Amino acid sequence: MITSPTFTAHLRGPTDHDVRTQIVTAATDYFSHYGYEKTTVSDLAKSIGFSKAYIYKFFDSKQAIGEVICANTLGMILHAIDDAMKDANTATERFRRMFSTVVEAGCELFFQDRKLYDMAATAASEPWPSVFSYEEHIKNLVLKILKEGRESGEFERKTPLDETTNAIYLVLHPYVNPLLLQRNLDQAKADTNHLSNLILRSLAP
Repeated sequence: MITSPTFTAHLRGPTDHDVRTQIVTAATDYFSHYGYEKTTVSDLAKSIGFSKAYIYKFFDSKQAIGEVICANTLGMILHAIDDAMKDANTATERFRRMFSTVVEAGCELFFQDRKLYDMAATAASEPWPSVFSYEEHIKNLVLKILKEGRESGEFERKTPLDETTNAIYLVLHPYVNPLLLQRNLDQAKADTNHLSNLILRSLAP
């Protein structure tokens, strides 16, 4: 089971407080409509009916709110990957589904909620801890699939595991990173199939 990205955000107050959830929910809607860059904490406070000072009791900045939303959004992609792979019977099939789902979910977010996608791209450009954590999840998932494939005899075992993992992740990175994916949208789905075939051929024993 894949878990959502974890990170240390600049949060204040109790983490399970209902007001924190209310702020994040309202901010998600506001960012989706107006965009992250154009929104201020004052704008959020007015839309929720709180004072700016009250919001600062739970988050120390707009970015801290954005971090939670970004982690939630990227976590949805991880859960989509989990669902896609759960009934795959081989490491080869799990790899294909993992790669294709990363691209499909990223493209879907781009076209269905462009404002939130732009926030994820901003997060990737700086980068925010939530994006770093997400990318580490994907890299660890590649490592797990490689180990399974080697144990089952599907993949070769001569190349050092860390070297293989890093090389494959470098191929995946332009499609995992939201900032880079938007530059590859036109060919992303076709590229996924071609690159998966190439990677899997290189892994053959």
